[in-house]
Amino acid sequence: MSNLTIGFIGYGNMAQAIAQGMVDAGVVAGGRIVACAAHYDKLERSTARIGARPLHDATEVVAAADVVIVAIKPYQIEAVVAPLREELAKPGKMVVSIAAGWDLERYRALFGADAVVHIQCTIPNTPMAVGKGVLVTEEANTLDEGERKTFENLFAPISLIERVDTAHMNIAMCIAGCAPAFTDMYIEALGDAGVKYGLQRAAAYRMAAKMVEGVGALYMATETHPGAMKDAVCSPGGTTIRGVAQLEKDGFRGAVINAVDAIEA
Repeated sequence: MSNLTIGFIGYGNMAQAIAQGMVDAGVVAGGRIVACAAHYDKLERSTARIGARPLHDATEVVAAADVVIVAIKPYQIEAVVAPLREELAKPGKMVVSIAAGWDLERYRALFGADAVVHIQCTIPNTPMAVGKGVLVTEEANTLDEGERKTFENLFAPISLIERVDTAHMNIAMCIAGCAPAFTDMYIEALGDAGVKYGLQRAAAYRMAAKMVEGVGALYMATETHPGAMKDAVCSPGGTTIRGVAQLEKDGFRGAVINAVDAIEA
């Protein structure tokens, strides 16, 4: 992996999270990362944090990189990426897309039937910055066996790689990519409750965040049904079951499902 150059077309928050995670995990050195973005002065500052190299445009990124990560907004892809199809199709080039709504068939239509671009479509989430991410990954791809191993070596150290069929990419994106915002709201709400009863806000946030991390880790380690995990905390007539009952009364589960419905609609 140390010989690979990773290139980002677009270097916003999600691209920076991936780059930070890779560098911190020792997957790739900062000097082996290149990136371009719309505002070069801002790009210089953001790439300097990990020692990455700022470049002026997508053409330079594709020329320099072995693995090209398409990290621009979905509506920009046709204008920015389509002109690069011949360069992206050259031997030794591998493309990873992190743009919502762009699957393999859509890229095939963009590139044309004659272009053989080795591409994997994904949807990441921001906890990849600390090696705790989820990478929703389309089962369909055009990578060869060696490229699949490279993909795993790049992303497995910083994320759970969850492969899903094309039809379920959007719902998987909601759960893994959008729900961190819901969880942030939950942590904030617990912090507010703590402050209401006298806790320092920073302490309340730390405890809430660590609790969320721990519950997730417990599930990943045991795969115990979440309902059973909840039951294990609820003693008969105890404090926790009273809180659970109030959440049910207030429509907690329904509110979460409604939030996903709002995204999928």
